[in-house]
Amino acid sequence: MNQQKKRYLMYIAQNYSYAILRPLQALIRSKGGDVCWFLEGEEVSGKFLAKDENHLANIADVIAWQPDVVFVPGNVVPNFIPGLKVAVFHGFNSGKLNRKGREDHFEIRGCFDLFCTQGPDTTERFEHLAQQYKFFNVKQTGWPMLDPLFHPQIENPYINEKDDRATVLMCSTFSRNLTCAPHLFEHIKTLSQTGRWRWLVQFHPKMDPQIVEMYKGLESENLTFIETDNVIPVLQAADVMLCDTSSVLLMHLLQRKPVVTFKNQSPKPHLINITDAGDVESALEIALSRPESLMAEIEAYCQLIHPYTDGCSSLRVFDAANEMVSIGYQGLKPKPYNWLRQYKMRKKLGYWKF
Repeated sequence: MNQQKKRYLMYIAQNYSYAILRPLQALIRSKGGDVCWFLEGEEVSGKFLAKDENHLANIADVIAWQPDVVFVPGNVVPNFIPGLKVAVFHGFNSGKLNRKGREDHFEIRGCFDLFCTQGPDTTERFEHLAQQYKFFNVKQTGWPMLDPLFHPQIENPYINEKDDRATVLMCSTFSRNLTCAPHLFEHIKTLSQTGRWRWLVQFHPKMDPQIVEMYKGLESENLTFIETDNVIPVLQAADVMLCDTSSVLLMHLLQRKPVVTFKNQSPKPHLINITDAGDVESALEIALSRPESLMAEIEAYCQLIHPYTDGCSSLRVFDAANEMVSIGYQGLKPKPYNWLRQYKMRKKLGYWKF
């Protein structure tokens, strides 16, 4: 099949996945490829689809469309749909452990033919796993979502040119054991009321609605609560981030901007980690001063997790997928069928044809 006529499916289950795959969609379209989206489950909304984005309503439509490549920013994808299954990840490795006590980022579920990794730290681990399992390939490409991060936004709604105060972005994960949001609320309330800094607050879409409402109640000329499917402009608008163990902090670091964390699960020298909520203000002051030693640690860490700043990761993912489509599955074992997982996915998607 002519490369320019290939069909590429964007298989997503969360609203934040739109922003992960849209730079890749733009690249594919520029190369003449066809793109369609499939939305799995109730946690992703079709209201975020743009007017010019093609949507396949059900798995039967997906199978009839016969995609050549399926890009997935999640953990699983059905093996009963056509196409090369490509994992592009929904975030960076932040060290989170799953219920089995294993690092979730490196869990092999037998769903993918190709893992497009973000940087040397994860590439090495996945290459070892590829040698162990022998049913998938690994290619270091960088992360498509970050392509726009390295291209300034022409119009950024979160930047106020008339306000010369430093901008603090607070982000938090939804996990009860890891979130900083309820623990820092009173301190952020007090700090925002002083007007010393401009605050932007943006949470994981699964955040407890009660916590969301608490922070929405703080909105003022000093604090803006943001709900969005694209965090890139928010990151670009901030000078420093206040966070916990959410992987979004890594995206902020990649701009060479400091991050203050509260009880981070894996504190490292590239972070300013605090364990006492009362230390938020002093930690932010240090971060905003950008000490030389901290900035050197940030630079070294960025080279490890995502060395690319050219905004061309989508192109590398595109090329890696097409190369594997061209050469096929040479040297690879068949993926495990995973009867139980595939049964659950058929049940969830309401598809029983074989």
